[in-house]
Amino acid sequence: MQSDSLGNPLTVTESASVRAVDDFVMGFISCEARAVNVLSAAGDPSPIVQAYCAALHMFAESHDAASNARPFIERAQAEAARATSREQRFIAAIAAWVDGDIARAIALHHEQAREHPRDLASLKLGQYHCFNAGDCPGMLRLALAALPAASDVPYLHGMAAFGYEQCHLMREAETSARHAVAMCRKEPWAHHALGHVMLTEGRLSEGLAFMQDVSDTWTELNSFMVTHNWWHVALFLIELGRDAEALALYDEQVWGVVKEYSQDQIGAVSLLARFELAGIDVGDRWQDVANHLVHRLGDHVLPFLDLQYLYGLARAGRPEAETLLRNIEAFAERAPASARSAWQRVAVPAARGVLAHARGAFTTAIEGLGLALPRLIEIGGSHAQRDLFDQIHLDALIRKGTATSLAGAQGLLQRQLNGQPESRRQRRQTNAVYAALGLPETRGD
Repeated sequence: MQSDSLGNPLTVTESASVRAVDDFVMGFISCEARAVNVLSAAGDPSPIVQAYCAALHMFAESHDAASNARPFIERAQAEAARATSREQRFIAAIAAWVDGDIARAIALHHEQAREHPRDLASLKLGQYHCFNAGDCPGMLRLALAALPAASDVPYLHGMAAFGYEQCHLMREAETSARHAVAMCRKEPWAHHALGHVMLTEGRLSEGLAFMQDVSDTWTELNSFMVTHNWWHVALFLIELGRDAEALALYDEQVWGVVKEYSQDQIGAVSLLARFELAGIDVGDRWQDVANHLVHRLGDHVLPFLDLQYLYGLARAGRPEAETLLRNIEAFAERAPASARSAWQRVAVPAARGVLAHARGAFTTAIEGLGLALPRLIEIGGSHAQRDLFDQIHLDALIRKGTATSLAGAQGLLQRQLNGQPESRRQRRQTNAVYAALGLPETRGD
């Protein structure tokens, strides 16, 4: 029996498929574009090959992803009896994903991490689901379960680093990320985790220097990873007041790799929004993004995605924004049971809030986002990504301009500035609020 590069036995009909399988497994855990090469083996009826093809289709995060994946997973299930127990569990996890049963998929990936800890493709997929469900401890448990058996794989340390960071365990996150990079300098997920640590801790100049130093390794990556790491570089630039550089980075590195892809789209939306919230003129850039967002009105794959599609359409002045809001409200009533609360109690009020903000209805924005923010983790996304909604809420408080809303903004801003004293963006915003309140400017460089 043949094995993949991590030593996991493979049940494959065609020996040529082993390389395609390895491209998926190693490409997936290293965030490289070669993961798509598994589709070249789609004619092999081997169940694990078909399951990997199904997973790849699901990562499109589009309304037709499940229908495109279903023929592959059905072929995998039909032949599963001849697969290994590891492969059978992976097939079952993908089937659960296709069926929308994310809770079952997560449970199966946890089982796999315990029983087959070198199945790191399963582990990373489990982390993906936990991330989207806001289960940060689950992300970390998956990585820790595999470490004793797979500590020789640098990408696992990167997975552990991000799990630690999302659990606010910053020292452990930094140690794991640096260990991963020491093992393999080209470990973009570890770069990403360390960038998160430095942003969270207010180490802005250090974080920018680190990300720029390793950026020469961001080659042959999937579009999400390369654009998202440059997105993090842009965040550092915005905070440091290097606005022109940040805007140029958006044009050159963040938007335009795969404009049809969900993650590239939300990266563009969230960065354009942050530019405007920081007082940076984005010109007509919203329109190009919105031309792609209009195809997302019926997706409802993840509430975290829908909220950003909605804001992008609204900021572009597209009437489809209202359609998407109605669609979100309707879908929330029929969402899968495991996700229904997140759609109803978080996504719907947040959607109403971000649409209101985009239209200048700041009181409504404050009300909607005020309901959603305490539970926002339930819709997934990282701390840095969800910060967009905090910034929109804060901007609404400032723009409403009443004594009460400005007092609320002052408390939020000053706490943020205390944690990121290097941030020129936050200092500008804080001083403007202090002036409106009749208070002296904050001290700084």
